Amino acid sequence: MMNTQGTKTSPHHTATPTEAVSNGPGPGSGLRPPVARNSRNSRNGTAVAAMVLGIISLITSIVFVGGPLGVIGLVLGVVALIKARRTGVGRGMSVTGLLTSFLAIVVSVLVAVLLAWYADHTQKCYRPDSFQQYRQCVHQQLSGD
Repeated sequence: MMNTQGTKTSPHHTATPTEAVSNGPGPGSGLRPPVARNSRNSRNGTAVAAMVLGIISLITSIVFVGGPLGVIGLVLGVVALIKARRTGVGRGMSVTGLLTSFLAIVVSVLVAVLLAWYADHTQKCYRPDSFQQYRQCVHQQLSGD
């Protein structure tokens, strides 16, 4: 008869205390710890969505689309960060989503403020006869001439 180490033992052999106690996989046991076969368990889909929305919102923030997308990305980033704390997966993507979404919101607000300032200061120039007249009017209005 063979024991678990592959050595011959007598049929009346009793296990020693170290042979009888097995704590599962460990050094020298020849067993490996279980590996997650399903890769979906190792992903945080909310974190991926937050990161993608954050990047898209940052790219489109100059044309105001980024602001609303940034708000959605910010909410998803917070949810993903909470999930990442619980599961330990997706923290980097969650933080990336949060930061890019926040930056997109800031850029969208700055663009809106600058556009409103520009519109206020060039209000008299909106009905020119030509583009050249418009340029001259805007130059006069912004330089204070």
